[in-house]
Amino acid sequence: MSKEKVEAYLTKLPGWRLDGDRIEKDYEFKDYITGLDFANRVGRLAEQQDHHPEILIRWRHVSITFTTHSIKGLSENDFIMAAKAEKEYARSGGKLPP
Repeated sequence: MSKEKVEAYLTKLPGWRLDGDRIEKDYEFKDYITGLDFANRVGRLAEQQDHHPEILIRWRHVSITFTTHSIKGLSENDFIMAAKAEKEYARSGGKLPP
């Protein structure tokens, strides 16, 4: 995937960043359980799509990283899954209060 195409996709995914051949984002939550629930929902979506991210769960934070291992780089599926993660985050109510 060209760098231009990656950058175009990233403009539609606020907070997601490019790190080499992967995209990643750190999500914040009001507590550990809300983040854990979010990670489980993203994991179920990933299993349905057969496109599995790296998920790191920490206290009040969940980091998600997507890459396509079979091509050793980014594919459109990575951005589709990132957009699905965004929808799950919006549903989670997991944002910290201002």
